[in-house]
Amino acid sequence: MAKPLTNVGSRPAAYGPAEYGITVTLALIWGSAFLWIALGVDYLSPGVVAFLRLALGAAALAVFPRARRAIARGDWARIVVVAAIGNAAPALLFAVAETELSSAVAGMITGCTPVLALVVSSIMLGRLPGRAQAIGITVGFVGIMLMALPSLSGAEAAPLGVVLVLIATTGYAINSNLLVPLQQEYGGMAVTLWSLVVSSTMMAPLALAGVGTSQFAVSAIVAVIILGVIGTGFARALATTLAGRVGGPRMTTTTYLIPIVAITLGVVFRSETVQPIAIVGVALVLAGAYGATRAVSTP
Repeated sequence: MAKPLTNVGSRPAAYGPAEYGITVTLALIWGSAFLWIALGVDYLSPGVVAFLRLALGAAALAVFPRARRAIARGDWARIVVVAAIGNAAPALLFAVAETELSSAVAGMITGCTPVLALVVSSIMLGRLPGRAQAIGITVGFVGIMLMALPSLSGAEAAPLGVVLVLIATTGYAINSNLLVPLQQEYGGMAVTLWSLVVSSTMMAPLALAGVGTSQFAVSAIVAVIILGVIGTGFARALATTLAGRVGGPRMTTTTYLIPIVAITLGVVFRSETVQPIAIVGVALVLAGAYGATRAVSTP
């Protein structure tokens, strides 16, 4: 029997300690990803950054026997699609976009992912989402917009960069749903490893073309290593595992917590001030994220 395009999570119940633990871990890791990308493209071409983060992520996972589990021939087409729209394209698009777009704007646009994932899931499953998830994701998105407003004042938002991030975000939304049946069959580490192997192969020609225009500064190399090993390899394996457990839309609500991480780090380590509207946004995000993690019910 052919696999469905997507599926509901293997755990439709409310989040437990494991799901919350993965969510918080991903928020902490991804909260710094835009910084590592920005540091990388300061000296390296976007193609080199994209290739290195994917290749390093694959190398980090390949150490684990569970990640090297074989994929059935009939599922390789799905792996290639995941590699293209969930790994290769976003890695390149974000790297190119952040050469002319501030990380604050890029992060805000990425907040659209749960809304898009919910729409994609509804289309693929042929049914409306659960009420709690729909309300939670919508409330969380409003909170993201309120949190972003203070940081977006005067921020550079080049039209091309915005379009590129929107395309990448759409790819993430589709990918989060495609991952679910694959993860349930093979596990998060195996799906992530093989998709990273394929996507890094896709990026290799662009990396070779960009070597001549890159300066391999220590700061850029360190940033890309962190981005690849932790922010790409391990983080995407965790995200894929979470998608298989709770479904694509609920998994992507992790992105709502990223600005909260950034705000908290700024207050604690840089004595930054937080505007009242951003505090309201944080409250809405937390409320929306909590609603989205409730048990899934079929309307």
